[in-house]
Amino acid sequence: MRYMPLAVALSLLVAVTGSAGTAGVSLPIDPRAKALVETGRDLLGSGDLSGATDSFEAALAVDPGNPTTYLALGDAARAAGMQGKAIHYYREALERDPNNIAALSGEGRAMAEKGALDKAKGNLARLEGLCGRNCPEAQSLAGIIAKGPLARVVSADAVKPEPEVETN
Repeated sequence: MRYMPLAVALSLLVAVTGSAGTAGVSLPIDPRAKALVETGRDLLGSGDLSGATDSFEAALAVDPGNPTTYLALGDAARAAGMQGKAIHYYREALERDPNNIAALSGEGRAMAEKGALDKAKGNLARLEGLCGRNCPEAQSLAGIIAKGPLARVVSADAVKPEPEVETN
């Protein structure tokens, strides 16, 4: 009985610190990272994928927890035709912000372009639950799902010519 007040105080302390750690407090975005992301978006808009990716990676080094940077990296990877890498970046953004509408839409678009239409439809359903059917992200994803997967590029190894032997 004499340890009861101490036990109550300790359990209260553990409960308060435990809930504070899962509260999802967002840290302010570093202004340098924000400037680098904006520069990268401008480069991406002008078609400089390499420069945009470099700028986004620099922003990630400055502020590693920023979901906006992961979204930008995902957009750059999709523009470069690397849907698998884009999905990875969108999932990193979703890990930091599970209800990020842009990350859900981007991941769904990359999945649809890669051919995983069922998973993309799952993202669409979740997106419609968050923002409704009329939000631009849901409409964009629905349009890409309707188009189907991107045409696959055939590598040179897949098409090997038959060797011809000629006599002189």
